[in-house]
Amino acid sequence: MPERPQALFAMTAQNVPQVFPPQVLAQLRESVRIDPTRVAQDFTDPRVRDTLARTEILVTGWGCPRLDAAALDAAPELRAVLHSAGSVKGFVTPEVWRRGIAVSSAAAANAIPVAEYTLAMILLAGKEVLAARDRLRTERAFPGWEFVPGIGNHGRRVGVVGASRIGRRLLDLLRPFELRPGLTDPYVTEAQAAALGVPLLPLDDLLRTSDIVTLHAPETPETRHLIGRRELALMPDGAVLINTARGGLVDHEALIAELRTGRLSAVLDVTDPEPLPADSPLYDLPNAFVTPHLAGSQGNEVARLGRTVAEEAARWVAGEGLAYGVDPAALEREA
Repeated sequence: MPERPQALFAMTAQNVPQVFPPQVLAQLRESVRIDPTRVAQDFTDPRVRDTLARTEILVTGWGCPRLDAAALDAAPELRAVLHSAGSVKGFVTPEVWRRGIAVSSAAAANAIPVAEYTLAMILLAGKEVLAARDRLRTERAFPGWEFVPGIGNHGRRVGVVGASRIGRRLLDLLRPFELRPGLTDPYVTEAQAAALGVPLLPLDDLLRTSDIVTLHAPETPETRHLIGRRELALMPDGAVLINTARGGLVDHEALIAELRTGRLSAVLDVTDPEPLPADSPLYDLPNAFVTPHLAGSQGNEVARLGRTVAEEAARWVAGEGLAYGVDPAALEREA
């Protein structure tokens, strides 16, 4: 039986036991030789240089140092980078691709809790639960059993901006509900949208016709402030904007101005900047619901990321290729 290839963790050391708890670590070790006490937080650290020189598989995560030419020169045996989180943009450099090193990401696994969070917020927003909670807290009086006009999720129109992994996962989660989803994405064809079971609309039309708009696009120079003053004005009265993607997709000054009118509401798990300054009006506006970037993997969910890497390592070692390989050509339009 051939010897298992040498692997090395490259991430914030305190995250290793969270992402790779004992059972997941044992699964990973079935395919590779890896020491959880030896973690590269700096590729120039003498304590990891010897292991790095023999490393064939780098298991990366949040806090991984940049894989520039100097780091790669120190890892001449490196053949694959298996990332136990979402985006690899923060540490993978063009030099990685030039050297033919394969890269995999657990972004598909991380998409699951983000889509779940978004689904929950869509359903809560449709029932105006957040505003009702605040009214009840302030007035300390139950409004009675009268029907509340204008709320409910039956037939509500949901506009999905971006057929990313999260956007597609969300569309799957929406299927059991009697909602009417639509999609906008410049890289999706009519036929692809039909296969996803949703109509494809230009952004302006999606904004005009959606009760809830949820953002799942990457932040690039083209998408920065994708939702600004003009786009917010297109949204119908009472509409809700949900952002679990990147804060820079939304012009926050324009959003604050629109929220102050009371015409729209917003659910923001990401902001620009992040965190918000202490005096940001978004903390206090009654129609803004802000959470601290927790839609992605948290708590017991992060072990799913480690398990994804362990399964990917087993495939790679068996010569089956990567199930979640990163395509460098598509990376510029991904998160």
